[in-house]
Amino acid sequence: MRARHKQSRDPRGHWLLLILVLPAMFAALLFEGWTNHEVDAADTRSACTSPAPDAVTRGGPVIGINRNGVQTASMPARTVALTFDGGPDPLWTPRLLDLLKKHRARATFFLLGSQAARHPDLVRRIRAEGHEIGSLTYTGAVLGETSALRFSAELELTQSVLAGATALHTNLLRMPRTTSPDTLCGREWTAARRATAQGYVLVAADKASRTPAQGLVRQLGQTATAYRETEKLLSDPDVDRFTTVSAGTLLTPYAPVSAVERWSGTALIRAAWLGRQFSHAMTWTLGIAGALGVLRLILLVHFARAHVRRLERSRPGAPWLREVTEPVTVLVPAYNEEAGIEATLRSLLASDYPRLQIIVIDDGSTDRTAELAENVGDPRVLVIRKANAGKAAALNTGLEYARHDLLVMVDADTVFEPDAVHHLVQPLAHPAVGAVSGNTKVGNRRGLLAKWQHLEYCFGFNLDRRMFEVLECMTTVPGAIGAFRRDALTGVGGVSDDTLAEDTDLTMALWRAGWRVLYEESAVAWTEVPTSLRQLWRQRYRWCFGTIQAMWKHRGAVLETGVAGRFGRRGLTYLAIFQVALPLLAPVIDVFALYGVLFLDPFSSAAVWFAFMAVQLLCAGYALRLDGERVRTLWWMPFQLVVYRQLMYLVVIQSVVAALLGSRLQWQIMKRSGTAAEQIGGPAPYKSLPTR
Repeated sequence: MRARHKQSRDPRGHWLLLILVLPAMFAALLFEGWTNHEVDAADTRSACTSPAPDAVTRGGPVIGINRNGVQTASMPARTVALTFDGGPDPLWTPRLLDLLKKHRARATFFLLGSQAARHPDLVRRIRAEGHEIGSLTYTGAVLGETSALRFSAELELTQSVLAGATALHTNLLRMPRTTSPDTLCGREWTAARRATAQGYVLVAADKASRTPAQGLVRQLGQTATAYRETEKLLSDPDVDRFTTVSAGTLLTPYAPVSAVERWSGTALIRAAWLGRQFSHAMTWTLGIAGALGVLRLILLVHFARAHVRRLERSRPGAPWLREVTEPVTVLVPAYNEEAGIEATLRSLLASDYPRLQIIVIDDGSTDRTAELAENVGDPRVLVIRKANAGKAAALNTGLEYARHDLLVMVDADTVFEPDAVHHLVQPLAHPAVGAVSGNTKVGNRRGLLAKWQHLEYCFGFNLDRRMFEVLECMTTVPGAIGAFRRDALTGVGGVSDDTLAEDTDLTMALWRAGWRVLYEESAVAWTEVPTSLRQLWRQRYRWCFGTIQAMWKHRGAVLETGVAGRFGRRGLTYLAIFQVALPLLAPVIDVFALYGVLFLDPFSSAAVWFAFMAVQLLCAGYALRLDGERVRTLWWMPFQLVVYRQLMYLVVIQSVVAALLGSRLQWQIMKRSGTAAEQIGGPAPYKSLPTR
């Protein structure tokens, strides 16, 4: 059916947000994983296959290569160059700086670019206090084991961070996992030559046999042990001067940077910060979302069992209440429903309920809907033709022609079981009940997409309704099958067209007016579901968008008292958490899960996913059993989790974005095939009417 809602923006434009956000998320995770050696790992060093050149092993610890070949240098006698690897560390770097300041000593800090990006303030302090900064690469990767891409990135990213923090490039490089010059062997020497070709001077450390009195380059970390060793060295009487590597060897340690390089370095520091925050947020999000998912399953199963136990004991409509036999008016709004209108009417006319008035409201159809309804030829069927104004207006028009106080609303693509009307109206025996939701099942289950929807109806919609009844917060009486009191409907002003989910809007309005809404699982109706992705997307987009509209419209129920407040705090909160917030997080979680499988521990990540799927299979099996369905349908569920559920998540995301941007949608029309009755014992009862 069409409604008066117009489309002010093309909702497909909102995909740009998702297209930009998800790749950015994955890129941030990849960069964080690369930083932590989870991607393109290069954190172990292989054994040397060839020794370092003699000029290196016999020379000093400061090494360069120029047109004259390998050149090395050492510290002068009684001069020590203290060098600290790693960091800057938020705990030990400040302590080491304070110690050096106390002794008026200078040192060289070989920093990790990733740590410098975390603590640029410490980098600036090192520089401001007269100490020297060298590169230890970005992540401390073993350069001899890296790919060509990583080799360049390790050096260039570090320079970029230093440019952003200090406006300088360093010419000094210490290769990770090396100590004295002779450790520059095998692949490390090949990497060393590549680095010196880019203008770096390599700084190793003197062997343990060399003493401070001879002059020394000492390699230390940034730890408690390094602090104690530094304190001891600073008190050594054999040392006249503690200086930097460049001052002791008369090197030029820095090169200036351009404004563009400084800006890009600042951007890298900020991007690294965002990446860390995103990774931490995803860890928390994954934990919270997983907990919410498990909590939802537990709630569904727990309250479904509670619903079963109370069916014959305490709820309105139990056997000791009077049987409802009052006449019923059935309202069937229809727009271009020629494929299924006859089957719907014949199923209603074949009902075992004694007194029915059936009103078909043709809302300006352009096909043969009204003609086919009139040709049914039963006096109980009244066909009203009106100009197209939307489903809500059609239902309100039908209310004007209804002769009875009990009303049943039916979609024109729905086929009723013979006893459905009888079961549906029985809970109305209790005067506090204003509406009753029936049990909607998928009739056309031939295709894979329809099978997935069948699982969704049983495991999602109907199991939800059992829980909602126990908690007294039913959120939707579906348009396919629902019973109402006339005075309840008129008390809330009829069916509103404020939202695209008029059934959800009406249900929420009834709660706020003080009425109770129940679920009658034995009142079964078979509906036709979309058989193409395009149709399914349109239908679910309208449902989700309309539900969000209804939630916003009735948000005040959360602060109300009595029945309305109970519905608001339970029903609206449940929808907000599990139907809106959780699907919004789902793509992020999927990206993080994919990252875990590809780059973390694939076995642990897969085990968690399969464990969660197993729990869902058990819960879905229980839901199928409660609905009297074949459990073998569960074979289709793993594929549903991988494909179909992601589609539904994207529907929620687009709906939320559209709502936030103020879009208004047209009513989406689904092409019908008239196959809703496929699962009933046989379609014959709905093709020929019994004699009356």
